[in-house]
Amino acid sequence: MVNYEQITKSLRQDIIKMIYTAQSGHPGGACSIIDILAVLYFGKFIQFDAKKPEWEERDYLILSKGHASAALYAVLAELSFFKKDELFLFRQVNSLLQGHPVKKIPGIEVSTGSLGQGLSVANGIALGKPEKKVFAILGDGELQEGQVWEAVMTAYHYKLSNLVAIVDKNNLQIDGSTEDLKSLGKLSDKFKSFNWQVFEIDGHNFTEIEKTLNQAIAVKDKPSVIIANTVKGKGISFMENNVKWHGKAPNEEEYEQAMQELNI
Repeated sequence: MVNYEQITKSLRQDIIKMIYTAQSGHPGGACSIIDILAVLYFGKFIQFDAKKPEWEERDYLILSKGHASAALYAVLAELSFFKKDELFLFRQVNSLLQGHPVKKIPGIEVSTGSLGQGLSVANGIALGKPEKKVFAILGDGELQEGQVWEAVMTAYHYKLSNLVAIVDKNNLQIDGSTEDLKSLGKLSDKFKSFNWQVFEIDGHNFTEIEKTLNQAIAVKDKPSVIIANTVKGKGISFMENNVKWHGKAPNEEEYEQAMQELNI
């Protein structure tokens, strides 16, 4: 059994330390997706070779919400895609780990961060590699981009059953709540209207994440979406459901409190 609880506490510590050291980054969205990323990688839903990131037999993950890069970097470092010391040069000039994912980083498939584009890229990979699993993680605020829905339509047209989209539905974006800024309505109904297979889960329940990923992978003749209900800033009390932590680094006192709460 994988001890996801312990793994994700350690990964959250790395995320907070990275952002505190850089005094720049996006802790809220990184902490809302880290449980999902942990299950994908440590639960072996994604096949990879950390020593050979371009291994032909690998599966693919596209982090469309690229501003949450600290979460993916923490996972890749833990799996030895690169040295863990690189984490604490995060967002520094000429460092390996820039604020948004870039292709030169081992384990990163495509440069992302211009919101709305990741699902289109995932479609292309899924078309070109029909025997491989392709996962795309999108933010809920990102779904306000029109290109997302063009990609949703395309994915069903080509019956991309090897594609699984995961929506990080933490209900907050940079300027406030998604409901207040541009309501997404009933997301499950939207995806169903485009003929996708739809699942809705607690994005912090490891058992539920594992079960639903297995179900999504098994779907035939259509793409799947997992709408993951998450908490922005999950794991750090003063960051949870607090929009100001979308893109804000903690000060020393806040850093110490966060690390104490994440003490393993």
